[in-house]
Amino acid sequence: MTLTTITSDPTGPDLGLPNETLAAIFDGLEPAVLADISRVSRRFNAVAERILYSYISITDLLSAASPIPAKTLRFCQSLLRRSHLLEIIRRLQIRWILLGDFRVLSSQALAQACTEVGIALRTLSFLEGLDVFLGPANIAITPSSLRPIHAIERLVLGCSFPYLIYCSLGCEWTKGVQSYTRILAEFLESVPSLRHLKLSDHPDGLLLHPHALPSLSYFRGSADTAAILLPGRPVQHLALVGQDSDVNRLNLPKMALTSVPLRFLDLSAMSIRPVLLRNIATQLVAVETLKIRLALRHTLHYALAGITLLAGLSSVLSDFHHLIRFDLSPTEVDGHRQPNFTEEATLCAMWLRACPTLKLIVFPSQTEWRLSGNGVWESG
Repeated sequence: MTLTTITSDPTGPDLGLPNETLAAIFDGLEPAVLADISRVSRRFNAVAERILYSYISITDLLSAASPIPAKTLRFCQSLLRRSHLLEIIRRLQIRWILLGDFRVLSSQALAQACTEVGIALRTLSFLEGLDVFLGPANIAITPSSLRPIHAIERLVLGCSFPYLIYCSLGCEWTKGVQSYTRILAEFLESVPSLRHLKLSDHPDGLLLHPHALPSLSYFRGSADTAAILLPGRPVQHLALVGQDSDVNRLNLPKMALTSVPLRFLDLSAMSIRPVLLRNIATQLVAVETLKIRLALRHTLHYALAGITLLAGLSSVLSDFHHLIRFDLSPTEVDGHRQPNFTEEATLCAMWLRACPTLKLIVFPSQTEWRLSGNGVWESG
């Protein structure tokens, strides 16, 4: 007998198992299967529902035909009607994606939608993960009848998440749009347990109390924001977005003022020139893992062919004295990523001479090379 053929019984079946065991059995099942399980009995419903609603992911495609985030608004309305779900939801992801021209959208409607989502969010006091990207919601001019605040701030205004560990916030960004106000800073100051923070747009002038975010270990965002957030905080993993020219002699030294050594640096969202790597090596001296997308066309000689373009990195790598893992997998070489094991092995040996701490290298081909215990590079 399959699950879908079981007759619904509000009082059974009673398998003699504690709820914790049922939860362990149900965990990992597909949502469609869990939905079937929830219809078997009240007890199964209670256990399956806690798994089904622990993680909510909603994506709305906004266009002239669908100008409002209907799925998100339906979720918010359902949430407010079903108060027993409030303590179940642990992770929430909301994505608004623009299809077409943002000018066909109603700024008034989007601002109101943000306010409604914010009302629902304020009920989720047990939330551990929040991932929100509001697409075009902040591009349109705020209606004069509404308070001029950032779209994200309409959501987080008045929210309190004492258990929040992961947070990712942002909208599509362009110069001249509504900037963040003090509301974002107040929100971040209210989440002391936060460890992972991503800010995909540009909160210019963000100022936090020195004791805010005491557990922050990961940040992804712009160089200027990193220069504000990192000093005095235990950030070990930094991922920067934007242009490599955004990293300059003013903000880079501030990124080095973390309370613990910054060991992991991800620059794969930028096109990096070797000169920036040299500057980074002089400031972020404890980096052990480095992931980059190299701007080959603009920095190395066209006469060189294929992966031998990367030979010029030897002089740069010599400036990193603790580098263990070097990941070039986001870099494009000759428009393809076919491995050339002979050239890659040669580069491994060359780079090891320049940087004796290297143990692992990932090339644009996605081939991973590890230094064995007997000092031989092996691909895998």
